[in-house]
Amino acid sequence: MFSPFRDKEGRPKSLPDVNWEDLAQLADMDEGYVLEFKQENSPSVRRKIPKIIASFANSRGGWIVIGITDDTKQIAPIPRPQADFSQTVGELCRRHISPAPSFDARFIVDPANDRQGVALIQVAEGDFPPYVADGVVEIREGSTSGPATGGALVELYDKTNRRHSEVTEFCHRTVYYPGVDGAHGVSSPAGAATVTPAAPAAPLFDLYLFRMGQRTADAPSRARIAEHIEAMRTGFSLQGMDCHVQHAHDSLILRNRPPLHDSEAHSAIELFGDESVKLTVPAVPLDDGAYEHAVSSLVAIGQAVPAGCQIVDARQTLRRVTRMASVLDRYVRERGISWRSYAVAYELEGMAGVVLWSDLPEYSAYVGKHGALFCGTTDSRSRVRYLDDGEHDSFRARQFAGSHFFEACGLPLGSPDPEDNALVDALLSTSR
Repeated sequence: MFSPFRDKEGRPKSLPDVNWEDLAQLADMDEGYVLEFKQENSPSVRRKIPKIIASFANSRGGWIVIGITDDTKQIAPIPRPQADFSQTVGELCRRHISPAPSFDARFIVDPANDRQGVALIQVAEGDFPPYVADGVVEIREGSTSGPATGGALVELYDKTNRRHSEVTEFCHRTVYYPGVDGAHGVSSPAGAATVTPAAPAAPLFDLYLFRMGQRTADAPSRARIAEHIEAMRTGFSLQGMDCHVQHAHDSLILRNRPPLHDSEAHSAIELFGDESVKLTVPAVPLDDGAYEHAVSSLVAIGQAVPAGCQIVDARQTLRRVTRMASVLDRYVRERGISWRSYAVAYELEGMAGVVLWSDLPEYSAYVGKHGALFCGTTDSRSRVRYLDDGEHDSFRARQFAGSHFFEACGLPLGSPDPEDNALVDALLSTSR
């Protein structure tokens, strides 16, 4: 994204890195398609702010600088607002623009006088236009904003449809797992016609995190890839795990350790150059002894188990899911990324009919009354949630993955039934 500010090496600066001295760089710039100056923070300017922000979001993004003269481009400090400047701009957007655009705002204080300074607003190119300001779709026209014509409106709606398609296309697991991608058997040697049945595919929990607002088609540099790997290693380390890195054609695949053989399922994180992420976690099946115990326990409380039915350990699976999702939480903190820049969805593969088991007394009491817990559909990909809609400031991958894993297996989130909530709380508490 364009930035009017550069560091000593000539690289563009993002808003959090801009300081007072950087403002001098504006002296050589003119207003244009991605830059607008305002000299005062007057009521008339504040009325125009939503219109300008919407026009930037509908175009290629841009910057608003308040406290710069229009003609000489000299710093003309404005009084320091009493209220938080970012919150003020956010309130203007919520009241006047729909949907809410993505922006960042700062008031940079004058080092010589902390009662004055310059206000900056950085607006991102919107992923789902049109953004409507007070009933009008504004776009940038040279150095000004104006209503979009019919052709421009069609282009904006097309952009939204393309973005939805990109997100949907992304939400498919691409890390290879034996027996999952149509590998139903292994041919006998010497071209014999017989086929040896493969072991049942491990049920998988997939979490998809598509980073929005990324426009570059260039591959990340080696230095940037090294930064990504280092941040992931930190996340793994804080969860008490080693980090094995495998380079794929356009991504990195990170595991706790390399698979020793095809039948050994490993959790995997696939990290892309724009820092989109796919997490795949195999469920934990019961071993022979635990399987027999689970079957007999279920039968004892009146729950028949079909022959050959897969049973997975609910607590161990949840522990694995939340542990790996915690790596992602640490990664975004290490990288300074906001979760609000992501779209998220989850999927359960090979989980249809798989029974979740726990030896907790709360589980036995619940199942005896409500029936066994299992995923009841073959297509269990969730709808996509767009975290940049302003309602997900507290999003955490760990909480989302853990709670929605159970939701997909029959336990509703936020249920009014206290028995549902009691079992969810019991299962979640054992994962800590």
